[in-house]
Amino acid sequence: MRILLIEDDQETADYLRKGLAESGHVADHAASGPDGLAQALAGRYDALIVDRMLPGMDGLSVIRVLREEKLTTPVLILSALGQVNDRVRGLRAGGDDYLVKPFAFSELLARLEALARRSSSDPK
Repeated sequence: MRILLIEDDQETADYLRKGLAESGHVADHAASGPDGLAQALAGRYDALIVDRMLPGMDGLSVIRVLREEKLTTPVLILSALGQVNDRVRGLRAGGDDYLVKPFAFSELLARLEALARRSSSDPK
């Protein structure tokens, strides 16, 4: 899978990129909302991992713009904001799944794989 990780915390980004690479995936990284939006619109990704709190443009705004541009790539929101209202706002903004930090990498990977399965079975 080719994944775009939009995450401003470098330690989290490094951890995820290493784990994804060890699992056989390729992960590009953007550290801000505007950079992530530009990369998502310009590239072809199987899934996006988007943090909610990003510099320049928050993650929900990034997702809303992507959906307005008709980009249907599955989005896993990864956030420290874990209240029910936070998760509902993320899903209603266009996210396909929501995982709260701290998280187990194995769960993140399983959620990405499930999103990719659903996406690949969607008729185009």
